[in-house]
This record gives sequence, structure tokens and C-alpha cells, in this order.
Amino acid sequence: MTFLLYKAYQIIVKTNAMQIIKAGIMVALFYAFAFLLHLSTLLWILNKLAPGFAIAFAIVFQPELRKVFLKIGQNDLFTFGNRSRHTYVDTAVVAAETLSKLKKGMLVVFTRHTRLDDIIETGTKLNADISSALLVTIFGHETPLHDAACIVQNGKILAAGCFLPLSEQYDIKKTFGTRHRAALGLCETTDAVVLVVSEETGAISLAYDSKLHYDLKPGQVTKLLENLLEVSAAQRTIEDTIDESKASI
Repeated sequence: MTFLLYKAYQIIVKTNAMQIIKAGIMVALFYAFAFLLHLSTLLWILNKLAPGFAIAFAIVFQPELRKVFLKIGQNDLFTFGNRSRHTYVDTAVVAAETLSKLKKGMLVVFTRHTRLDDIIETGTKLNADISSALLVTIFGHETPLHDAACIVQNGKILAAGCFLPLSEQYDIKKTFGTRHRAALGLCETTDAVVLVVSEETGAISLAYDSKLHYDLKPGQVTKLLENLLEVSAAQRTIEDTIDESKASI
């Protein structure tokens, strides 16, 4: 009961429905006052008016009541079946597709267990909800932030314009630019996953575990990112997904 009351309070406090509670408390106090003092005439009037009060509350506070029930219906508690825990993955992939068509480069880092505080300090802190429009704005225009990386954690863009360490591998293809080398460089020292869009070819790639998987399809990128960001349970399916990509180094 405590849990249910607390959840109800969380829903109600975000709307004007708190006025309903206050009005109901006032009527209840007035009724209790009449009951304790044995004001029989007043009690009779209140009992007769009670159904009318209920209808009046429903009419006067109809918008607030509607918001409350809509909020309850939208709660994840009543959502059945498989749910994506990383809905921001689709957002990032949509932005990558858009930038790929425009031949604009993109570099987005998804954190996992390793903290990237030192990398975040090199950029501009945003702490903004991730959206396709925001990513396209950052990387699709000649702004001071478009040449470096965005750091994403739990659906938040923590910072933009962050500088990544370049890879020390000697067998990297010469056609790969600074973005791909930076993505590999970060993956060599952390467990982060990096989404890269090539400015020259528009190819979408993923880098993690010191490897770069080049020119993947959007569906493959989405599946890989969802698996990689699901922590331990997804590790069993990652290799199967890689085999389907047919384009890795």
C-alpha cells in the first residue's frame, strides 16, 4: 500500500490534480466536523449533496483526471513483452544515416563500465537528452564541436567536442581518417563503443574491443549497439551478429 500510494503521489504531484486532493480533504474535514458535533441537519444535507460533489469534481477537474489516467496508462509497469532498454540507440543510428547521406562525419562514444572523465574534460559539457536533431546539428554544420566526439551515457549527451587518443596500431588502412583512428584509439584503452560516420565515403562503422567494423548497414549497427550496451547477457550474441556483417577488420 505504501508503494502504491507513493507511485500515485508521484503521478498526481506533476499535474494540477493536487487541487482535487485539497478540495476532497476540505470536504472530508467539514464532514468530520459535522459528525463529531452531531450536526444532524448539516450531515443530512452533506449526504444528499455527496453524489453531486463527486460529479462536480469529475466535471471541474476533468483535464487533470485525464492527465492522471493517461500517465498511469503510459507507465512501463503496464507494458508487456520485449522492451528495448536502449531506445536512444535508434536515435543515434537515425542521425548516423542522415549524416551519411549528407557525407558529414560523425563520432559518438557510448560508455560502458570504464569512466571517461578525462575525455569529457577535453570537451564542452552538455548533459542533454540525446536526439537525432541535436546530433545532426552538432556534426552536420561547421561548428566548433563538429570535428571531435560526443560522449553518450544512458541516453544523455554528457559532452561534445571531446578529443580522443589516436590508435597506435600500425596495420590500419591508410584510407582511414582521423575519426576512425580516434575511435580505435579509445577502444584500445577502454571498453567504450564508438559509432563512426566517414566524411569521405559516408560509411557507418562501429569500433569496440580494439577492432573496427567498417561499412555496416543501419540494422546491423542497431542490433550490435543494443547487444553491446546490454552488459553481460548480450556477449553471447555479439559474435553471431558480427558474422552477419561481412565487413570487419
